[in-house]
Amino acid sequence: MSVFMDLNIISNNDKNRLRSIIETAAHLGYSTVAINYVVEPQQKKQEIPKPQSVSDIFDKFPVVQGKCSPIKVLNRLTIIASDASHFRPTNEYKSFDLVAVYPKTEKLFHAACMTFDVDIICIAVAEKQPFHFKRAPVNGAIDRGVFFETCYAAAIRDTTMRRYTIANAISLMEVCKGKNIIVSSGAERPLELRGPYDIANLGLLFSLSEGDAKAAVSTNCRSVLLHGETRATASGVVYTMKKPKTPQKQEEESPISKKFMRCSAHS
Repeated sequence: MSVFMDLNIISNNDKNRLRSIIETAAHLGYSTVAINYVVEPQQKKQEIPKPQSVSDIFDKFPVVQGKCSPIKVLNRLTIIASDASHFRPTNEYKSFDLVAVYPKTEKLFHAACMTFDVDIICIAVAEKQPFHFKRAPVNGAIDRGVFFETCYAAAIRDTTMRRYTIANAISLMEVCKGKNIIVSSGAERPLELRGPYDIANLGLLFSLSEGDAKAAVSTNCRSVLLHGETRATASGVVYTMKKPKTPQKQEEESPISKKFMRCSAHS
């Protein structure tokens, strides 16, 4: 059975509303959600919010529909970057399970794909994509294990945004060929959530194949979480090239080395 995830529930100071959204997600069959703290720096000195402890939201987490286990709640940071100075990884970033960036210019999109230490790159949904996606940076992000995210809540709120959401998603799919895509809600209210099978069907509108559409709310999201875990625990470990080893060297290889190899393969 597939494990479905929504990695973009917009953070809210109203705990009751946030609790209601997470309860709805569990009822719809999502096993994992991420509370998204969105930061749009206006100056070089930026304030990164401290994520609230998920244990402060629930005394007892709701059980996922169709499963016996409670929903898992993560914290995510998204930086809206219109200048290179806006994305400056600090110790505050380490408080989050996932780190995403929404680049507003083509230059920053290229940097996000090729060099930024992130798990997710967001694309526009509320406006026309301000630049064309190019194959080289998109493939660079895919090679690094970074995923692209499109959200659907804006399409529910407004018909104009719906056109932008679909058009921008199709534009990306033409370049990435359905690889490394996740579809999230970006929900601010419970009514903006849709079930995972509905979202898989929505993926068909984005020119995703049936398999890629289902992966966008399940296995691809799992890969994002693994990328986040590797980024947090193995930062600074660079694996550039695999060389053939002699049988003697393979026997001498330590368990820790093998562990890092497995982590690098997931990143």
